[in-house]
Amino acid sequence: MQFKYKSYWRKSGLKGKWGNIFLERLSYHNPRNVLEIGVFCGVTAKNTCDFLYKSNGDNFSFTGIDLFGIGQKDKRDEIKPNFLKDQKFSNPLKNIYYNYIIKEDLNSIESVQKLLQEYSQNIKLIAGDTNKVLKEIDLQKIDFVFLDGGHSYETVTNDLSTLYENMKYQKKVILCDDYGKESYISEVEKAINDFAKKNNLKLNLIENRFAEIIT
Repeated sequence: MQFKYKSYWRKSGLKGKWGNIFLERLSYHNPRNVLEIGVFCGVTAKNTCDFLYKSNGDNFSFTGIDLFGIGQKDKRDEIKPNFLKDQKFSNPLKNIYYNYIIKEDLNSIESVQKLLQEYSQNIKLIAGDTNKVLKEIDLQKIDFVFLDGGHSYETVTNDLSTLYENMKYQKKVILCDDYGKESYISEVEKAINDFAKKNNLKLNLIENRFAEIIT
């Protein structure tokens, strides 16, 4: 099936072709239960749920983890990405609508829940730091993970280690953002390389941006 990534009048880290490339990976692996770490405004979450519904009907689940604004001042590696800073829009209509009419914080859990409300029976949104909350949820049924949360070496290593402990030897997918030169973060690359080497895992570089790991 062919899918086109939609912006839903919100900001997303997967601008231009990148959203479509992400959906191509989803289509290729065709998962039923997806975890996204780093939900931001919920655009990728909405596209993922749209895909899962078209592929599986109501028989799917989506779990999203993000700080959703909680404790971000105390987490240097978990701060809002630049594209969310000050919630400024180049489109003046969007700026007026979100900042002055409805006065809605797009990175709040309430805003993302509203965006995903048609899938309310299939989704679970969790506000918290993955260094803690990732160890507290059931990861056994997850087929596909999109990892784009905290960007420090320690957080990426923690996330990958926790995920792998629950997914290893099961041929499941962890798609990591900000690895290749198209969206490069040095600590992310180092953490992923060290993790893959330690666990003797092969990395598949997707379009010079994403690192794909098959557990």
